[in-house]
Amino acid sequence: MLEAHLRRGLSLAALLAAVVLTSCATPEPEPVAPPPPPPPPPAVSLNEGVAQAAAIYVAFMREVGTIKAGFPDAESIQAAIRRGASYEPAQLSRGMIAYGSILALQSPEFVSGVRTFAVDPAIRQDVIGKIIADPAYAASLPGADAAAGLIVETIGRDSAAMMVIAEAVEGDAYTIQERNDPRRRWATVHIADRVTRLEGAKSLSALRMLPSAEESARLFAAANTGSGLTLTPARADAPYTPAVVRSLALAALAALGAGGEDSRANTEALTVEQNSEFCLNMSKLMLFQCLAASRPSYEDMFCVGRHVARDLATCTAQNITPAPVAASPTAVAGATPQHSPVAAEAAAATTSATTALDAVR
Repeated sequence: MLEAHLRRGLSLAALLAAVVLTSCATPEPEPVAPPPPPPPPPAVSLNEGVAQAAAIYVAFMREVGTIKAGFPDAESIQAAIRRGASYEPAQLSRGMIAYGSILALQSPEFVSGVRTFAVDPAIRQDVIGKIIADPAYAASLPGADAAAGLIVETIGRDSAAMMVIAEAVEGDAYTIQERNDPRRRWATVHIADRVTRLEGAKSLSALRMLPSAEESARLFAAANTGSGLTLTPARADAPYTPAVVRSLALAALAALGAGGEDSRANTEALTVEQNSEFCLNMSKLMLFQCLAASRPSYEDMFCVGRHVARDLATCTAQNITPAPVAASPTAVAGATPQHSPVAAEAAAATTSATTALDAVR
């Protein structure tokens, strides 16, 4: 009995000792919750205004690309003049740059390269600020050569297509005068109301161009998803023209999530490029002078080839090619407004369809 009491006493003492030891032990620290992950970078975002500007360029180039040599009658030449004159130079220039930005956004290499700077909010904001301050900064970002290649390749095709039309239409202006060409009968007749025709071309040139809703939606989707356009991959090394630089800057802002509706002031400013607008403005001036001097229909035909198709080819090529673009004596050329040969010609007002045609007869 005594022995049992002793065992119970010892057990109780051991239990009390364990309690004392436990109370003296250092408590385990509470586990610290990991910091929340950083928010994901904003999605690629380019506003509808840029897509609408690009749609104007795409639709006009498609429409003017339907002009073909072999005009069957005098009215078909007048229709070509109306088609070719119906662009406002500043809008077309801005549309070309806007379209270039959407082309650049079809480059996964460029978009992913730019988006590496979007992970850290501070770095992202710094890069955005640098692009806005100096658009040329975008040309130094990863993948810029791949994006520029898409711009140069695609718009270069537009330029080449216009040059093919120019060569064909200008050539037809000579062919139609040959005695064995049955069209010669009406092609050599003087145009009845030349003043109205000229004023009509001037009026069309001043009208604001409206974007196609369908084309705008297609380009808007392509810009924000990076897909939907059938393009030929290409690379273009620096240096880039101001127009290509501005297209890259627009695309870079979009890739950083800084090209959306709340960024329209920045994106609209980037579509303005003075040399590009000057080239197209001079082209229009030369077209008006050509039409003012033209009398028979075959001379109007020459005006279409020279100052619609050829000048569009030259201006688009000038926008994507850093080197000077070789041009015909009456075509638009020159990288800077101050020294453009066309500006001198326009000021002297010496170019006419008759002079150009007579020079090779």
